[in-house]
Amino acid sequence: MTGDGIRVVIADDHPVVRDGLSALLASVPSVTVAGVAANGREAVQAAVTLRPDVLVMDVQMPELTGVAAAGEISRVAPEVAVLMLTMFDDDYSVLAAMRAGARGYVLKGAQQDEIVRAIKAVAAGEAIFGPGIARLVLGLASAPPAAQPPFQELTSREREVLDLIAAGARNAEIARRMSIAPKTVANHVSAIFTKLQVSDRGEAIILARDAGLGRHDQGTPQ
Repeated sequence: MTGDGIRVVIADDHPVVRDGLSALLASVPSVTVAGVAANGREAVQAAVTLRPDVLVMDVQMPELTGVAAAGEISRVAPEVAVLMLTMFDDDYSVLAAMRAGARGYVLKGAQQDEIVRAIKAVAAGEAIFGPGIARLVLGLASAPPAAQPPFQELTSREREVLDLIAAGARNAEIARRMSIAPKTVANHVSAIFTKLQVSDRGEAIILARDAGLGRHDQGTPQ
């Protein structure tokens, strides 16, 4: 932030939005509009050439989406704080913007003082979300993590073999079902025993069944 206050670039493909936001910020003594951009590529260029403190950007823009532009800006001009100002409040847009490096996410229906407050907050290094977005972010953050498949140390092919072992299939049957050579099955089984640190088929079956594997009809081809 310079002694002249917060320098802002506005990126939106709608002239009315750009003009309206420019007029709003012009009335704020501590904020200066350093430039505007009409698409995502112009936004990235403005971030690099103008080096504003904050780049206020829409999510949906031509040539390069706001999320893609935010990701590029975080790479080429990481000191520029990106604030998303948009109509979109769905889970995907919020998460995508956060992952791309946006420091804030405010809806276009927000009050003018809320927008100004958000700009000042991200310029100061804070992360900020409008009330509705904040509730969504908190909900996403408190959601339980997606369950990971068991035995991450195994390849997908080895897990498939282990699943069939747990279902009681012998090597010849596994080879037939998977359309691979019995020798290949034997190699997979050896690798599974080594990775799971088990000494025989019985131990492997116990581990696999405890993890929920082998619960399918053996008569159904895999």
